[in-house]
Amino acid sequence: MIKEINSTKAYLILQQSKNTILIDVRSSIEYEYVGHPINTIHIPIKEAPGWEIRDDFIDNVRSELKKNFPDIQNVLEVHIMLLCRSGKRSGQAAQMLELEGYKNITNIMDGFEGDKDSNNHRSVMNGWRFNNLPWEQG
Repeated sequence: MIKEINSTKAYLILQQSKNTILIDVRSSIEYEYVGHPINTIHIPIKEAPGWEIRDDFIDNVRSELKKNFPDIQNVLEVHIMLLCRSGKRSGQAAQMLELEGYKNITNIMDGFEGDKDSNNHRSVMNGWRFNNLPWEQG
């Protein structure tokens, strides 16, 4: 089952749980130039120029889980938190992982930049960056 939570709650869980990983599924351009949460793992679900779902996404997740949790026998049990700009791509990624048998998946529904306001601006209502959670650029 996929859980949905906001970025503030996600950050609290990450601080308290050693068997949780945060995966940023945004493109490399977004990850590097817009910024990203500190200590996140970057595994893009889509990249320019085609913006198609990457065929290697699931394999890349599995590889990172094995690398980051070598003592866990079944990586399908690791708590995976997914983040994108505003929750849509991370929701897609969550569905893909659930179909592969992953059992503990959380989508961060306000993402890194959050929802748009009435002027179509992000990072002014909610999201990781708006909530002043630790992040960096580059």
